Amino acid sequence: MQQNQVASITGIGSYLPSKVLSNYDLEKMVATTDEWIIQRTGIKERRIVENGMVTSDLAVHAAHMAMDDAGVSPKDIDMIITSTITPDYFFPSTSCQVQHKIGATRASAFDILAACSGFVYALSVGQNFVNAGTVETVLVVGAECLSKITDYTDRATCILFGDGAGAVVVQKSQTKHEILSTTLRADGSQWDSLFMQAGGATNPASLESVQQRMHYIQFKGREVFKSAVNIVTDMVKETAKKNKIELTDIGLIIYHQSNLRIIEAVMERLGLSMDKTFVNIGKYGNTSSASIPIAMDEARKAGRLNKGDILMLVAIGGGLTWGSSVIKW
Repeated sequence: MQQNQVASITGIGSYLPSKVLSNYDLEKMVATTDEWIIQRTGIKERRIVENGMVTSDLAVHAAHMAMDDAGVSPKDIDMIITSTITPDYFFPSTSCQVQHKIGATRASAFDILAACSGFVYALSVGQNFVNAGTVETVLVVGAECLSKITDYTDRATCILFGDGAGAVVVQKSQTKHEILSTTLRADGSQWDSLFMQAGGATNPASLESVQQRMHYIQFKGREVFKSAVNIVTDMVKETAKKNKIELTDIGLIIYHQSNLRIIEAVMERLGLSMDKTFVNIGKYGNTSSASIPIAMDEARKAGRLNKGDILMLVAIGGGLTWGSSVIKW
């Protein structure tokens, strides 16, 4: 390969389950209303798996689309990195399930757990493996079945989450979408802002943990909202400075789709129009690791990304973790 080739996104794909769970459906399950949910989150509906579908199934659909887009076969894949907080099993990794299901027999496979920031974390790892020359072709996946760990008796959380998957192929290229930088951050002191209380070594699964509903997503909504607005705003500024670009030079910013009000607050603080971002949270809710690659795929199909554009990806999630990536389209 030529020396001036660098890690680039050569293919993108996404997949959403067909079943829709609307706000009106949730009105029948908990004390909430369509108006209340939209006012606070911007979410109108979300997609939910059915018929026994699991995270690796969603990942496989997205992976095939990304590979087709890149013009590669499963045999070309050297490494699979999946970001998820809803793995098929505690172990083995969901990436190993994906490797088996798509027939990528040459690929190494492992998962990353950085919650809603996970796709950016996984992209950073894939980028560095490719740039180092260790591998040539990496499949990076963000996939979630959040409906499996959502408490549908808790109106504070059940209105937020949906299922889906997105994937990209990362290879060295001169003509595709060059990954200019990735930046990763974390603050473990806020670990309990967004977490699942049971199932790990701290609180192993037991009759008591199930009865106390400890195996569902728990989060401190107001605290997370405030932290997210401040952290994401600073991350955008830091990333622009690192890449020596002005905010006005950015063609499009794709945020993790957690809450429309967070995105609006960040864009207002940055002094940028909402036209500079892409939002699909109204259709899918918060899909954690999957939200950014799904949004990338949809933004591209909608003609929001043109050759030469500067695309910035920004995410924040449990951990707390956050990160960004800059891509020249």
